[in-house]
Amino acid sequence: MDFLEEHEIPIVISVFSVSIVAFLLFSKKPKGCIDPDKFRDFKLLKRTQLSHNVAKFRFALPTPTSVLGLPIGQHIICRGTDSQGQEVTKPYTPTTLDTDLGYFELVVKMYPQGRMSHHFREMKEGDYLSVKGPKGQFKYRPGDARAFGMIAGGSGITPMFQVARAILEDESDKTKLDLIYANETADDILLKEELDTLATKYYGRFKVYYVLNQPPEGWTGGVGFVSKEMIEEHFPEPAFDIKKKGEFSKKPMNLQILRCGPPAMNKAMAGHLEALGYGPDALFQF
Repeated sequence: MDFLEEHEIPIVISVFSVSIVAFLLFSKKPKGCIDPDKFRDFKLLKRTQLSHNVAKFRFALPTPTSVLGLPIGQHIICRGTDSQGQEVTKPYTPTTLDTDLGYFELVVKMYPQGRMSHHFREMKEGDYLSVKGPKGQFKYRPGDARAFGMIAGGSGITPMFQVARAILEDESDKTKLDLIYANETADDILLKEELDTLATKYYGRFKVYYVLNQPPEGWTGGVGFVSKEMIEEHFPEPAFDIKKKGEFSKKPMNLQILRCGPPAMNKAMAGHLEALGYGPDALFQF
């Protein structure tokens, strides 16, 4: 009894110390598998053809519990060879998050004359893809904005999908999202099933409005190019944070607009957004 009383405090401290060390070891965020400066190779596990020129590629990470290590809204650089055997690199945004353990996925649209498209067209299961990252200027923390307006064209949907998933699947994040997604035809819509699933599952927090330049018969979405009127109808108005009653800040922090698409589309959208009163601080282009 005397022994226990004499050593009680050291024993308690020792147990407490072990507990703290265990907590730090097991709660520490897993280290990512990519390097921003060096290319690393990842094996293609599965290739799924989604349409005549779009495929989903699933690549293995080193272990079943590994994470890619890509912050929300950032991308990776992929390296391959074109039809002439020349090295080529191009940025891509995975559609997976670091909550998807052991693998990452790319949804790739392969263009007839695309140099990196050739590399992905030729890839077979068991081949390796060289990747480095993360890259990109976008940074996100829950609560940075009360709402996001997103404008995407074609394969520009991938960073939007990644950001949307990350925000919506975080139960503590209450940010609302409105997406306008433009394509030529219905067959060109990437990740439609996944987007529709998000819109249903997170009804009231995520809305998607599809726009087609060549719509099929009976189409109920938008037609033509994304217009100023479409943005005005589907996005929240430019808003300002309230500091106190009757006083407004000059920076529109409540709402942020993201856009990603072909250069001509990005330029046109910048003009529409400026005309509608969205300030430069509220705009980000991937």
